[in-house]
Amino acid sequence: MKTVRTLTLAVMLATAPAAGVLAEGKTHYVAIHVDQNDPQVMNMALNNARNVDSYYKSIGDEVVIELVAYGPGLNMFIPGKSPVEDRISAMALEMDNISFAACENTKRAMSAKAGHEIELMDEAAVVPSGVVRLIELQEQGYAYVRP
Repeated sequence: MKTVRTLTLAVMLATAPAAGVLAEGKTHYVAIHVDQNDPQVMNMALNNARNVDSYYKSIGDEVVIELVAYGPGLNMFIPGKSPVEDRISAMALEMDNISFAACENTKRAMSAKAGHEIELMDEAAVVPSGVVRLIELQEQGYAYVRP
């Protein structure tokens, strides 16, 4: 009888993650969309990112967050113009699970209108198209959030 129980326990432990017993936390993926030059919307997007991160950490899960900005929302990544510049810099240092994507199409149009190259915050990675980036993320299973 002892051998059967030992074998049963060994099988249970070996299959535990598949059965959800003793499983490690799940990883969630979230894309947050900003296309408005509105400090309230930008702050809400950053609040969403912070709250999602806090929640999943509290239950032992992980989350990967990408904030994508294009159109007027790209202003959130322009140094000296962004109303959330300090928050983005702080969050990038505090959270290794967040990234910021800036639309190249919008950047090019803004640069042409300004007559000079628009500089972006170091935290922002340029992607060819903000809309295409959101499509790609959703195709990869990211949940979509628009504050």
